[in-house]
Order: sequence, then C-alpha cells, then structure tokens
Amino acid sequence: MARLIHLCLLFLSSLGLVTAAAQNQTETGWPLHDDGLTTAVQWDHYSFQVDGQRVFVFSGEFHYWRIPVPGLWRDILEKIKSAGFTAFTFYSSWAWHSPNNHTVDFTTGARDITPIFELAKELGMYIIVRPGPYINAEASAGGFPLWLTTGDYGTLRNNDSRYTAAWKPYFEKMSQITSDYQVTNGQNTLVYQIENEYGDQWLTSPSERDPNMTAIHYMELLEASARENGILVPFTANEANMDAMSWGPDWSNAGGNVDVVGLDSYPSCWTCDVSQCDSTNGAYVAYQVVEYYDYFLDFSPTSPSFMPEFQGGSYNPWGGPEGGCSSDTGPDFVNLFYRWNIAQRVTAMSLYMLYGGTSWGAIATPVTATSYDYSAPISEDRSIGSKFYETKLLSLFTRSAKDLTMTDLIGNGTQYTNNTGISAFELRNPETNAGFYVTLHADSTSDSNVAFKLRVNTSVGALTIPRTGGAIRLNGHQSKIIVTDFTFGNETLLYSTAEVLTYAILDDEPTLALWVPTGESGEFVIKGTKSGSVVSQGQGSEVEFHQESGNLVVAFTQSAGMSVVQLDGRIRVVILDRTAAYEFWAPALTEDPLVPETEAVLVQGPYLVRSASVESSTLELKGDSVNETALEIFAPKTVNSVTWNGKQVKTSKTSYGSLKASIAAPASIKLPALTSWRSNDSLPERLSTYDDSGPAWVDANHMTTLNPSPPATLPVLYADEYGFHNGVRLWRGYFNGTASGVFLNVQGGDAFGFSAYLNGQFLGSYFGNASIEQANETFSFPSNATLTTQNTLLVIHDDTGHDETTGALNPRGILSAQLLTADNTPAQNFTHWRVAGTAGGESNLDPVRGAWNEDGLFAERVGWHLPGFDASSWPVTSSLSFTGATVKFFRTTVDLDIPRGLDVSISFILGTPTNAPSIAYRAQLFVNGYQYGRFNPYIGNQVTFPVPVGVLDYTGENTIGVAVWAQTEDGAAIDVDWQVNYVADSSMDVSGLDTAALRPGWSAERLQFA
Repeated sequence: MARLIHLCLLFLSSLGLVTAAAQNQTETGWPLHDDGLTTAVQWDHYSFQVDGQRVFVFSGEFHYWRIPVPGLWRDILEKIKSAGFTAFTFYSSWAWHSPNNHTVDFTTGARDITPIFELAKELGMYIIVRPGPYINAEASAGGFPLWLTTGDYGTLRNNDSRYTAAWKPYFEKMSQITSDYQVTNGQNTLVYQIENEYGDQWLTSPSERDPNMTAIHYMELLEASARENGILVPFTANEANMDAMSWGPDWSNAGGNVDVVGLDSYPSCWTCDVSQCDSTNGAYVAYQVVEYYDYFLDFSPTSPSFMPEFQGGSYNPWGGPEGGCSSDTGPDFVNLFYRWNIAQRVTAMSLYMLYGGTSWGAIATPVTATSYDYSAPISEDRSIGSKFYETKLLSLFTRSAKDLTMTDLIGNGTQYTNNTGISAFELRNPETNAGFYVTLHADSTSDSNVAFKLRVNTSVGALTIPRTGGAIRLNGHQSKIIVTDFTFGNETLLYSTAEVLTYAILDDEPTLALWVPTGESGEFVIKGTKSGSVVSQGQGSEVEFHQESGNLVVAFTQSAGMSVVQLDGRIRVVILDRTAAYEFWAPALTEDPLVPETEAVLVQGPYLVRSASVESSTLELKGDSVNETALEIFAPKTVNSVTWNGKQVKTSKTSYGSLKASIAAPASIKLPALTSWRSNDSLPERLSTYDDSGPAWVDANHMTTLNPSPPATLPVLYADEYGFHNGVRLWRGYFNGTASGVFLNVQGGDAFGFSAYLNGQFLGSYFGNASIEQANETFSFPSNATLTTQNTLLVIHDDTGHDETTGALNPRGILSAQLLTADNTPAQNFTHWRVAGTAGGESNLDPVRGAWNEDGLFAERVGWHLPGFDASSWPVTSSLSFTGATVKFFRTTVDLDIPRGLDVSISFILGTPTNAPSIAYRAQLFVNGYQYGRFNPYIGNQVTFPVPVGVLDYTGENTIGVAVWAQTEDGAAIDVDWQVNYVADSSMDVSGLDTAALRPGWSAERLQFA
C-alpha cells in the first residue's frame, strides 16, 4: 500500500497537481502540508493536525445573529461541547454588521463577536470561521446587506471594483478581529473559509481546466485581504456538489486556490419540500447514502476528506409542515449517515445546522418561514432530545478514537459478514493497526432487522465475531462501528461488537464505556484480561464470562440501564443500553479540544452535563436537570464530594469506586395570562386625507435603474432603490380622475402578498402562495368610487426577503403599475409616487435590534411595538379581532418573575379562532420591540414561536405587540398565548443575565415618522 501511495504522489507531482505552499512527507508517503505561514495547522491525506497532533474535526454550525442575545451563546456552545464536538463553525453576516454602506458595526449589542472566540478558548473547541462575504444560509440575499441589491454595485460575487469597495470594510474588520484568536497565538481559530459554495473557477467543465479569470481574481482579492489583515491559518472553501471541482490545489494551479477544499452534502434533501431535491438531483430516495470516497481521492487526494457542511437537518419552507421534517433527519438519519461518512474516510465534518435558531425580523429569504429550527440536534427553543443524544453517541466516540484520524480504506462489501444483507467497510490505521469496521445494510434504504457475524482481522489473527454465540444486529436504519485493536490507556480492546462510546483514565486505571441498542447483545475482549465480575447490573441484563484462546471473552445482553464489569481488578467497563447512553457524559477537565484521556470524568444520569472541574477533593459539576435525577459519577479517587451547579449533593460510594447522588426536580413555572389588550388602527395611509409629506416618505421618482431587471412601467418602484429593504412597504400613487381600474404586477418572493386601496376604499388583495414570488392583479375601481382631480392609490406590499445566489438582485416592489380605462386598456400614467418603509430608511434608528428588525407599518414607524410607548389612551379590547380590510395593532404588557438558578424556555403560540371570519390575514409578533414571528395562516403552518430570554425580560415588564393585516373586508381574528417549553435546574441562570441594554425603549423621535 505504501509503495502504491508513493507512486500516486509521483504521478500527481508530475502533473503539477500537488501544489500546497509547503509540504513534507510522512512515514506513509503522503505529503504533510502547511500554508507556508504557520505550521501550527497542518494536514495530509488523513486529517488535520494542530501542533503536531491529529484531530478528528467534528463540528457544528450555529449563527450568533439568529440568537441576538450574547448571554445565550454560552448555552449553545456549552451544549455543543458537552456532546463531544471538537469544534464549532459559524458564518458571520455582513448584513448584520453593515446596515448601510458607510457602517461596519462589531461593537453594538450582539454585534460584538469577541465573546464567541473567548468561549471557544474557555470551553475548549476549535473554530471554523466563515466570513463570506456571501454566506447563503437561507438568509435574505444570502447574507448580503440589502443596500447591495440595487445593481449599483454590479452583479456581485466578482472582481467588479464597485463590489470590491463595498465588501472590503466589512471583510477587513472581520479578518482583523479573527486574527487575534488564531491557533497561531494560542487561541482556537483553526481555518478561515473564503466565500461560500462558489464553484466558479472554471468557465466550462472542470475537466477542461478553462479558467474563469473573473472568479479567480475575486478569490485572490478576498485571500489577499484576509492575509493583509492578519489571517495566518489555512484557507478553506466548500463545494456545493461534486461537479464544480474548484479551488483545490490537488486539482489545478489556475489561481485563486485555497489550502483545503471540502464538499457540502445534504443526502436527505436540504429542505422539507423534497420535490426541490427531485428536480435538482434526480428522484429523492430516503436513506440512500452517497458515495464520497472516489470524489475525494480524485479531487483532493493529499488533503483530508473534509465536509464543511453535512446535513444536520432541513429547513422548513413556507407551506411546510408544522415543526419541520424531523422524521427524515432524526436519530436514525444521524446513526446511519454520520457513520457512513466515517466509512468514506471523512475525518473533518461540520453539521449544518447544529443549532438553527430563528429567522427573526427580516433575516429569512423567501424559502423559509420565521423558524430556522432546521430540525437540528439543538432545537430552536434551545432544548435537546433524541437527535442531540444520538449525535453525542458518535461525537464522543470520534473524540476518543485517536486512531480514527489516520486510516486507509482496506476494503468493503458483503464478504465481511455471513449475511449478504449486510455490508462492511474496513478502515485500518497504518501505524497502529487499529481497525474500524463500519457495518450497514447492503441496501442502505432498508429498515429490516438483520442479525449477522462479522469477519475481522486483529493482532491475534482473523476472527469471526461474536465468538461465543449470539449475533450483531442492525435493526432499522442503523449502522454500527465495530472496533479491533482499539487502544485505551495502556489497554487494548481486541474487539467489541458493542460500540465504543468513550473512555477515561482515572488514577492510572481505565474506565471504558460501551453501548448497544436496548435489549441487544454484545461481546468484547480486552487483551490480557483473565478474570471478571459483574459489580452492577442493569435491570434484566445478563453478563457471561468465557475463557477462549488465552483471553477473557465478555458476552452480555443489556436490557435497560447500565451495568458495570470489573476485569482483573483494574479495568472498569461500563455497559449501557441506548437510553442510558443518551444520558452518559464525559465532561472535560481541560481547555484542550482533544481532551486527553486523563482529563475527563464520566457521569451518567442528567439531561445535560455542561462542565466539570476538580477543586481539591470536590468535583464541581454544572449542567441541567429537568426532573428528579439519579447521578453516577466515575472520577478520581481523591474526589469525595460533589457539587451540582454550586450546591453540595449527598453522595455514596459504590464497591467499584463510583459515586452516586441524586438531584431534585426543578420548580415548575406558570406564566401569567396575556390579557388587557389595547388596539389601534395601523393603516391610516389608505385614507385620502393622510399626509405623506413627512420624513417617513420618499419620492419614488427614479426613471432609470442599474438593476439588471428593469421595470415595465416608470417610475422605478423598487423599494431597495429608495433605501427601504424589509418586509412591509407602502406605496402611494397619485393620478387624476379618469381611470377605471389598475393593473399591478408585484414581486416579493415566495409567500409575499399585497393589498390595494383607492382613496381609502378597499380594492382587493393578492393573498400569496408558498411557491410564487411574483403575481399580478387587475383591480377595477368600484362604481361608487368618487374620483377627484387628486386621487390616491395605496399599495401595501409585504415581501419575504431577497433571493439567494444570483437572485439577490431580483427586485422587490412594483414591476408594473398601469391605470386602465373602462375597456381595460392603458390610461394615463400616475402623476407621481411616494414610498415608505422602515423608519429612517438606512439610517439604522435602532442599532441594537438592527436593520432587519422593522418593516414599514405605521405602528412600527411610530414605535408602538417598543417598550415605554404610552398606549393608555387606546381602547381596551376583549379579543384580538376586527372587521374590515385594514391593519390593526394590538398591544399589552405583562410582568415576569422567573426564579434564579433555572433555565426556562418560552414560546408564543399564534392561532386562528374557529369562529374567525377569514384566514386571509398576515400577522407579526413583537416582543419588547423585536419582531419575533410572522404568522400567515393562509399559507404557512408555523404556530409556535420561541422567544429567548433577553428579548423577553424574565424579571420585569414585557411589551407584547401583534400587527394583524386583514386582506379581506371580512377582517381577522387571532389567538395569542404563550407556553413554557422546558424548565431546568441549570448553571445557565437565565434570570441572572444582564440584558437590559438589548431592549431600548420608545422615544418621541419616532413620532416624526407618522
């Protein structure tokens, strides 16, 4: 094998394709690369290395700008760490930091990202930083600031000098901030991604090697800017699919190459609407795995098999199912597909998303509703469940399986088993000979229950396992990794048909944790052991010992809970069923992301263990419990007391050295009722008597546009042209009294809508469709309409964000506005138009909540949604209902007093009463000034809207507002309630967070935008 690898390298070198900036050669013959600036991060065919240590990079994505409460970033990152991940990944958002083309804000509120880097160091995780400038992310315009979408900056994502001048201030600042937190100076930034899914290096097929110099120059500009601003760690790029083959130094030397290129993959469809994947990738087949091994060998043979984005879930589009499509990407998906990646020799992958969060305000593109839960392992409301726990089973294993960072694929097929329905992939470490056999159904779509034996090669020869009876079993969409010659401490696990979860060396003696699905059997051998005893046995579980070929064979069936076996009086083996393994943790005692085997303790029982530390003889555990919980702790012998979230717990010591304790259930929380609502009309602009001469309004008078899609009529009625970028915009067109109707063609993205009024009289609405982003309506003027020499047409237009990639410039607004005569032929033109949107336009009146947060509704412009506005003169209403086609704003205040020492998650529930006059309405939920829900019962199915602490004040008064836009004369009715998602006794003391600065109040300045 080494000779074959050496010949491959000679061949690649002869073609000029092994072109990394610096390289050495490892003992295996594969070159060891660095970027020519630092050797702190290196890589080869097998894996990344940090300071000479190989790393299995298991990462997950979270977006700080989707949870704009810095105090909660710790919660998310602690959960990522607790699951065994060695890294996390984040996109930074140009749009979040640049509300206009002269501002770059990395200091206000949740725009200060330095706490993320500091937490990475404190918690012990590497960071993959992805600064864009384009990020996609199902964010409006793919994360571009919306002032960029007018056409004034060219077609974007190229080397146009206008676009370059636009991105440089943001990109330079992002690079400067990151430069202080690189592994080169003892911090944790591992690599820096350039652009995103930008597979444009070639003009034609990659096999033709025909360079796209525009794209190459763009990449070179970004790379040069990052280097000039202090980035020393390697550059990475991500390919959206296997067809682009761009920016890889093994593949080409055309220019613009990064150091390591990875592949993104969403094998179970990136959206809950799988028909979109059918049209893109052929017929979608559930649980159909994708072969990656040959792709990596062809495209990047001297780099690690790296997946910057691997499916962590799927986004839920407008019209998608309530709660997303977790069944397609749930625990079974995790079990099968993540192990499949290991079979493909992947040693670096990041789950997209690990925590999705919320598309609050105007973050989302037309493809997603308000939620960005993404069916991710950490839910939008910050809760964790079976998917998180199933992911933890593998991430803890990859963190502890050091030999997995360097393997060759020896072979694969059904010949490894005695059942042709099961296939195996044999991976082997060429230096230690440790083996990893990834087993799965030969047809990965199968969910049958299959028993089999496995043929393995070990240091004592070829074996068929299990040896003493029984079988390995794959029940449903499952996979198992069977190890051979697995080293833990000074011991060697010759083989185990149960999966390794993790291990720790405590007082120079190992504790190994193995797991099987509930009720299944397993068998293992630790080399050299002679005797064994069961010191603790799970309910209904059985353990047997057999002497065979000089070794002790341990065979067991684990029905429920946890069993503990002692071997030779010095080795503890903890055997867990799946449920118990879900609640088994290995918190680190160190900041080292690799967590050396002597730097962890083992804990079974809680909902979550966030961290552990040993002070003298006390083990200090921090975490969450959601009910009364029994703890069992494996720690050094010097530990004789335990605290849980700072409180002493009573412990007892078992005969085999563990400590047992219990935690009381947390207190329950009851939310006060949402009552005392007041209401006011929020669409005075429809009336002919309304005065639009104030600063809220801008003349829409452009007769030309640089947008590549010119309008059908003039003036240009594209909202972004006039500095109004989000959600609801209002257009007032003036004309004299000769028309009998109007034709309107409006574009606003999937699920958008609009309504029209003539001199205050309702004409009609376009209600919207989950898959239509442009629509036209012809509105006839009513026969009783009174036309004068000065008539006003109001168009209230809601859009759902800008499209991504090449669609970022697709305009939002009125493409055509044509007055009609009685026979529906064109009449005269409008004399002039005015437009209103977010108060202050691009001036960013509210830098804390930011440019995404507000639309152009009257209520928002004058600040009715903000804390401190005095609505005492408004009429009290017993229900959130009304008649007539208008917009009503409902408002109430409510106090919260959440006790200290708890983590409490709260969601609002919006619904339509059974006796409601219509479902043709749109509603927006405001919580203390933040727009935290868009409810559209005519199109969407989302009814639950989690709102985080910090947006909610858990120890004070909260202002709740709901804007309801009825699109018919029937009016609308809405129900608004809230619920507690979970209560945990927790070190995450949410009531103790200092968040007052995140909720600035109302000021009289707002009144000028009436």
